[in-house]
Amino acid sequence: MQQFMPLPKYHQVYLVLKERLLEGHYDEAFPGEVDLTDEFSVSRVTIRKALGNLASEGLIERTAGRGTRRVEAKTSASYQGAQTHRPHLLDNLVAMSQGTTVKVLEYERIPATDSVASALQIKNGADVLRIVRVRSNKEGPVSYIVAWLPVLSSLGLTKQKLARKPILNLIEETGIQITNAVQNVSARQADSVVARHLGVPVGSALLAVNRIVFDSKDRPVQWLQGLYRPDRYQYEMKLSRSGEADAAKIWISKELTTRIQ
Repeated sequence: MQQFMPLPKYHQVYLVLKERLLEGHYDEAFPGEVDLTDEFSVSRVTIRKALGNLASEGLIERTAGRGTRRVEAKTSASYQGAQTHRPHLLDNLVAMSQGTTVKVLEYERIPATDSVASALQIKNGADVLRIVRVRSNKEGPVSYIVAWLPVLSSLGLTKQKLARKPILNLIEETGIQITNAVQNVSARQADSVVARHLGVPVGSALLAVNRIVFDSKDRPVQWLQGLYRPDRYQYEMKLSRSGEADAAKIWISKELTTRIQ
């Protein structure tokens, strides 16, 4: 059985402090190194490394003689806009990719396995295009994504085009109208291959997104499995209550947004 390595202590501290900062903690004062050392039971070197990561992301400001203070997080205009209306599937996912770069690791046409054929509703062994990409922002790698496309949505796609444009844009350029998608979000540990490409230790917790995209005829045009670094990617869903007054109310999705941090 493969043994997974835990996250480095400084990274654990960094993730906890980052979450607190994004939630609005430390408005009055940011704790000193000694206080953080006591709270997390780690060395000052570990605390300083975690604070260095936070400072490099612009979440805190460290000044000699004055200590550390929280910096008000800035929200991009594009993200603010996404919160004011129900975003179109394509617009939202494409907007998320802006400001990032893509490296195409694998590009091959292969026979569909049982799982791929089931997801894309095609025959076992039918020709599919398999694409593996790593998306990065200025901080480094964000996601490791494997996508499968059936013949109808992969015609004309080249490795060069995939490095320049989001897959959904390229699919629509073939004349296919994308209308909806089904997806689930869970968690998964990074294996040695994914860890190397995302720059994280083996065994690190990652967000796992499994998405099937459909066209206007309800035909699957893409099956995607993506693994995302949780410190650089955020997934948000707004919910509302639905149901009659005398019936049990349920929560339903009203808006979905994603952003790369």
